[in-house]
Amino acid sequence: MARHRVVDHIVAYLASVGVEYIFGVDGANIEDLYDAAFYRADITAVLAKHEFSAATMADGYSRSGAGLGVVAATSGGGCLNTVPGLGEAYASRVPVLALIGQAPTALDGRGAFQDTSGRNGALDGQALFSAVSVYCRRVTSAEDIVTALPQAITAAKTGGPAVLLLPKDIQQATLEAVNGTDISITQRTVHTGDPHPIVRALRRVDGPVTIIAGEQVARDDARAELEQLRALLRARVACVPDAKDVAGTPGMGSSSALGVTGVMGHPSVATAIAESALCLVVGTRLSVTARAGLDRALRSTNVYSIGAEAPFLPWTHVHTDDLRGSLSRLTTALSGRGRPPRLRVPDTVRRAELYPPAHSGPGIRYRDAMTLLDRMLPEGVDVVVDAGNIGAAAIHHLPVRRDGRFIVALGMGGMGYSFGAGIGVAFGNAADPNSRTVVISGDGSFFMHGMEIHTALQYRLPVTFLLFDNHAHAMCVTREQQFYGDQYSYNRFGPSRLGAGLAAMFPELRSVDVDDVDALPAALETALGVDGPSVVSIECSADEIPPFAAFLGNDTDADKKPDNTNEEHPYVAART
Repeated sequence: MARHRVVDHIVAYLASVGVEYIFGVDGANIEDLYDAAFYRADITAVLAKHEFSAATMADGYSRSGAGLGVVAATSGGGCLNTVPGLGEAYASRVPVLALIGQAPTALDGRGAFQDTSGRNGALDGQALFSAVSVYCRRVTSAEDIVTALPQAITAAKTGGPAVLLLPKDIQQATLEAVNGTDISITQRTVHTGDPHPIVRALRRVDGPVTIIAGEQVARDDARAELEQLRALLRARVACVPDAKDVAGTPGMGSSSALGVTGVMGHPSVATAIAESALCLVVGTRLSVTARAGLDRALRSTNVYSIGAEAPFLPWTHVHTDDLRGSLSRLTTALSGRGRPPRLRVPDTVRRAELYPPAHSGPGIRYRDAMTLLDRMLPEGVDVVVDAGNIGAAAIHHLPVRRDGRFIVALGMGGMGYSFGAGIGVAFGNAADPNSRTVVISGDGSFFMHGMEIHTALQYRLPVTFLLFDNHAHAMCVTREQQFYGDQYSYNRFGPSRLGAGLAAMFPELRSVDVDDVDALPAALETALGVDGPSVVSIECSADEIPPFAAFLGNDTDADKKPDNTNEEHPYVAART
């Protein structure tokens, strides 16, 4: 610490711009960064069990609104393990900064262990990470960090990961004084779009308006501005699956909420859009997963879009990097004498659900579990949901908590995301002693990255992990049954008792198994009241079909046979 190294500059600069945590896994080519963090009281280096989870911790921390998520990893397999996590952040446009250790530059292309310089046949780290980032730079001199670090942070804040590749000798190099730590972050040009085309269309509208709200509403914290616009237009609001918490739910702050769009959503959204005179898409590109079942309704309605990226379908689009500003401008323009004169409000807000076939096998039914959770989860709880059958059930059935986040990663849909992300969310809530994070995951995801529960235990984080154990990759089992005649299964596991197993491994951890729905309320109440992490493993069945449109036929549309090879096909059985 007698000299000011590049790593000292990095951690000091991060602390100066409000970064409180660096999530990562230590190793030879990143250990100097951990060393630098040790000597600072204003930044904490968190040790994860796996680099994928460290990346999802940074992702979850950022998604929660706590600030910029930062992940650090060493060279070789360590840095490669971050790629799927960064890929999720890239696809979902989540601001993350990745600090990736590299072998010393003197060994570039000379057969160094874990060489990713791209020279002399070595793996090219810059090419690799450029594919999953909005900014990637290999730092090759100590002085370069002075400009590279603020550039990377600026790029990340546009939405997506920024990566700095840091050779070990560069990390250790002495950096001459740079007026303190004090190169300010480059001020990027934030474009606040002029919503005039949307204003003009809304002033002419004759009938009801439906809004589809997306992930940029959460990223820009534009919930209040969206609600002001909705109230002015007396519009109904649907949310894409990974933005379920941006517009409230019936009885929880917005009586106009239509539910969730897409393959795990509510079919009545399509009816609402079809009955609308205009549909406004806010802050989302509407991927296939988010718009499954809506294409016909969207074709029959005037659709306008506003957000940082143009939607996947060719609608009139207003570009804006600042949804708060643009939505405020839109509301102001439509107020007073500019108010649309012929808006009509539907008499009722209908919500149809997906109804999979009844199942009477062993274990607890998905919907019964979600009903109990809805009854027992208090206000302010943040919910993080993993991919799979149980994720579909939570997205479809579990309402958002008032003042709580509902986070699901559908950019890449990587299994095991929720464990790291839930921990990142909990760190983001560290200042609130009453906060609680609930992770909802299946056993398949647990077997991939569930040992991060130990990280939650190590840091005494208030996270309750709900593990739905159906002894299978159950969505794959359903696919085998639906599309391959149920003649075999590659996807069933041997039986497990995850609750008892974790309790035996970690005696300090409150961890139980539940296989009867009548025992679930008491187990949930105890788990939610624990000081620190807790686990409830819930027995369920791999043969229960989840509320996932691709697995459900449509009895009312028999002339249109669904294409079962397309997992986002829109034909679903629905009841209001």
